[in-house]
Amino acid sequence: MFDIRPDDLTHPQTRALLALHLAGMKAGSPPDAVFALDLSGLQSPDIQLWTAWEGPAIAGVGALRTLPDRQGEIKSMRTHPDHLRRGVGAALQRQIIAAARARQKARLSLETGKGAAFEPALALYRGQGFVDGEAFADYRDNGFSQFLHLTL
Repeated sequence: MFDIRPDDLTHPQTRALLALHLAGMKAGSPPDAVFALDLSGLQSPDIQLWTAWEGPAIAGVGALRTLPDRQGEIKSMRTHPDHLRRGVGAALQRQIIAAARARQKARLSLETGKGAAFEPALALYRGQGFVDGEAFADYRDNGFSQFLHLTL
């Protein structure tokens, strides 16, 4: 089982995993379709971030952004390469969904890309009931992004 806990972005393993995430998003997405946040973006007061740990090793990261009108957004979901296909993403997703429900959000949304690199994440989200939908918040349809939503 993983120990999932709030994270203040100061741990070196958290920072390294987020740097890996940002680099992966930049490598696999057109420049105008990279919406992954850097450390300063994740330190916004409207974002809460959690990390999953297995002993002393970070296993994954995920964040919830509070949006207007009882909406939330999943941000910065990433499983550490050493922990792939072990349920880290699902555990973090459950944490984020539970937090969104506790905050009385009506809908949880996310933006992700298209292509083989994004398929595992899409399968995870769709497995929890997320469905394809329209752009939300400040996003615009750019031909690469996909938008998924879960009614809470």
